Parts: sequence; structure tokens; C-alpha cells
Amino acid sequence: MRAVYRHLLALLCVLLAGSVTAHALDPGYLDIRQIAPDTWRIHWQKPDVDGQPMAIDAVLPDSCAPTRGPDPASDNRAWVSSWVAVCNVDITGQSIMIEGLEAQKNDVLMRVQLLGADPATLRFTPDEAVQKIPSEQAMWSVFVAYFLLGFEHILEGWDHLLFVFALFMLVRDTWRLVGAVTAFTLAHSITLALATLGVLNVPGPPVEAVIALSIVFLAIEIVKDDEGWQRLSTRQPWIFCFGFGLLHGLGFAGALSDIGLLPNDIPAALLAFNLGVEAGQLCFIGVLAVLVVAWRFFVLPVSQKATLIATYGIGSVSMYWLIERVSGF
Repeated sequence: MRAVYRHLLALLCVLLAGSVTAHALDPGYLDIRQIAPDTWRIHWQKPDVDGQPMAIDAVLPDSCAPTRGPDPASDNRAWVSSWVAVCNVDITGQSIMIEGLEAQKNDVLMRVQLLGADPATLRFTPDEAVQKIPSEQAMWSVFVAYFLLGFEHILEGWDHLLFVFALFMLVRDTWRLVGAVTAFTLAHSITLALATLGVLNVPGPPVEAVIALSIVFLAIEIVKDDEGWQRLSTRQPWIFCFGFGLLHGLGFAGALSDIGLLPNDIPAALLAFNLGVEAGQLCFIGVLAVLVVAWRFFVLPVSQKATLIATYGIGSVSMYWLIERVSGF
């Protein structure tokens, strides 16, 4: 079984070598508020990509003027522009497009506030870059939008997945692994809620650096576990997972805190986003478990040298992330 884990780790390290940008980009955000029967206030927020705005743009229906906003300005987290558009006809049912989104990998959330109606939340994706403005929206639609955002956020976050993968390798007892994952989930749920509600306000770069450090720690524990005696990390893994989960929750919170949530949206958005993160995490663990079972039908020799290369591969990738993030403070 140990050989199976080593082979899976080697495969993951190869994948990571081709994608060293560890964390998924935060989503874009478009807020459209009707302030008069024919007048709308637009707030458009583009993600930052290496100090430049992402190459996407929000395009309003042709019946509105202007259909695009001014050049965005940086607020040190994203690129923001605001403007007022006058629309000659009712734009409910008309289409809004996020131009260029099909060439990107992240999403854009749109909140529409009509006069005298509850706000509606929609989600643009690279495969669905055009959405129609709804006249009303049920709560379940908000729930689905944030659930899918959380699900994709964890699956595109290499650092979070690498942490879960290392934990899967380190803790070979099923029930201890379940307890560790549960502790990790509970912890990141707590800090995700506190950060989104504004109770905690921790700068993003140090959080991202410590997340990388947590993976380095697990890599060291995997190596030390070869010494033949159980360390605390394998006897009581939930202790470490709870502590590191608090940090990872702050990392998740960036995807929501940068957007901003209306008070009425907070309960459903928090619950849906967190469930989406957990669903993505469980799907990842499930895929690993299936690969382990499938691999039992193959007996592949593994040398001590290959084992060391695979084990140190995970530490090397996480150390690269750590140095990169610390140097970016």
C-alpha cells in the first residue's frame, strides 16, 4: 500500500511541476443596481493578474449607454471601475456578456438589484459567458451559484489539494483520516465565516505563505514516518488539521471577502460556499481512494531512491510556493 501512495504522489508532483501557480484566481464581480426606471449604477471588479487587470470586460445590452465602463483602477486587490448607464428600454430578459472570459479559468459573479425587488445573483463561467438579467430570483439560485463557486475554488486551488493529498498519504488509518478531515473542515468553516463577516481581518499574503508552510510540515512528517514509530501527527492528526484548517479557511475567505456580500445573502452564501468546498474536497479524496483500489491490481516495483524523490517532491513544490509568497510580501 505504501508503494501505491508513493506512485500517486509522484504523479501529483509531475502535475504540479506544470502548474506552479498555486492558488486559483479570485472571481470577478459585477454589481448592477437600478437607481431609476431607466438608470443603472454599475460596479465592475476585475481580478488582478501579475499586477495587471485580467483581460475581460463587462458588456451591457446595446440599449444601454455606455455599454462599457472606464478604465479600471487598482485598489491593491483587484481592478475596479464604476459608472452610470442609461437604458432606453427595460433590460430585464436582455443579455450581459463578460467579454474574454472564455479564455480564462475563473468565474465572474453578478448581482442584479432591481427597484423594489430582491437582489439576484448569477454566475458567469468560461463556458457560459453570457447571462440574461432576471426579473426575480429564488434563494436556491443564490445557493447554487455560491456552491459551485466553492466547489471549483477548492478543485482549482493546488495548495489546498496538495495539503489534503499529503494528509491522505500520512494518515493510513481510515478512522483517523476521517477525524482529521472532519477537524480540518470544521476549522476552515469557522474562520471562513468569521473572515467573511468581518470579525477577522488577516492580510492575504501571510496567510498564503503559512498555507504553503503547512504543506512543508506534512511533507516532513511523511519522511519522518519512515523511521518506524508513530509521531503525534499520525496518532492524533486532528490536532494539526484543526490548526492548519483555521489558516486554510482564511485562504478560502478571500474568494468571498473581496466580492462583498449583502446582509441577506450572507447565510446562504456562507453555507453554500462552504458546502461546495467540502464537496470538492471529498470528491478529491474519493478519486484518490478509487485510484488506490484500482492500483491494487498492479504490482509496480519502487526503489528507495524513487520513494525519496517522490516524498521530497511534495516538499520542494511547497517550499517553492513558500519562498515565492514570502518574497512577495
